[in-house]
Amino acid sequence: MQIELLDCFLDLVETRSFHRTAERLGVTQSTVSARLQSLESAVGARLFSRSRAGTDLTTEGLRFESHARLMRRDWNEACRAVAPSGDAALTLRIGVQNDLADAYIGDIIRDFAHVFGQTAFYVEPDYSSQMCRDLVSGAQDFAVMFTPHPHPDLHFVSLGDVIYRLISTEAQTRAQIDPASYISGNFAPAFEQAHREALPELIGAQLAVGQSTTLASLLQAMGGTGFVMADKAAELVATGRFHYVSDVPAIGQPIYAAMHLRTRATKSRRKMTRILARRFNTPLTSRD
Repeated sequence: MQIELLDCFLDLVETRSFHRTAERLGVTQSTVSARLQSLESAVGARLFSRSRAGTDLTTEGLRFESHARLMRRDWNEACRAVAPSGDAALTLRIGVQNDLADAYIGDIIRDFAHVFGQTAFYVEPDYSSQMCRDLVSGAQDFAVMFTPHPHPDLHFVSLGDVIYRLISTEAQTRAQIDPASYISGNFAPAFEQAHREALPELIGAQLAVGQSTTLASLLQAMGGTGFVMADKAAELVATGRFHYVSDVPAIGQPIYAAMHLRTRATKSRRKMTRILARRFNTPLTSRD
């Protein structure tokens, strides 16, 4: 069976639209229809029903979906298993939340490499939603992220929090913050909610960014006020140009390890999770 048929089917499961799936896959609607017909012919059942109300999975399609996900994942794993990786016996594809990459990626991969001999690592900073999709499809093996996206094929483990501190070139108290020079950090939904509760008067800032490193660079170039990761905040405060905003509490952003449900009990996933739990110093709790 061609993997393109499974990709087409699984994309249709998400979009329920032949037009949208064609756009996402970069093919024509007739190609999508042809691929679906080929798949239905191969499995001997109709997988979708089309009507004016839309496109829906048939009973057979619902039964086939979980098998399709597993087949696509197994295919991706098989391709990676035979891909050249030098002298390494194993390749692990690791996703790391963009905002964690600058401060933590070196230490994380160093710790992993110390434990996993003869292992090659492919590391890609990304956002939580894309990493979850990559874990489901088998394009990634393990991820460290801010925002779990619930999915029946995914397993999440809470690791702890990273801390953000509010610093400023001009304000030492909340009352002194100038909204016109405030830079909002849109790092993740949990952070945004905590920020909204802590500083409701600063909602709707003129400038907002999605990474702590970028926000720190903007503060250094332009001045102003904003949340950055605690280590970077301490570094900037040490220069003498920045101050902590003393009466605004730090905000903690939860971190999670994520993996496919089928691999959660493997030694490699358990070891990686323990390494990360020690680094972030928190007891482990699971979210299935």
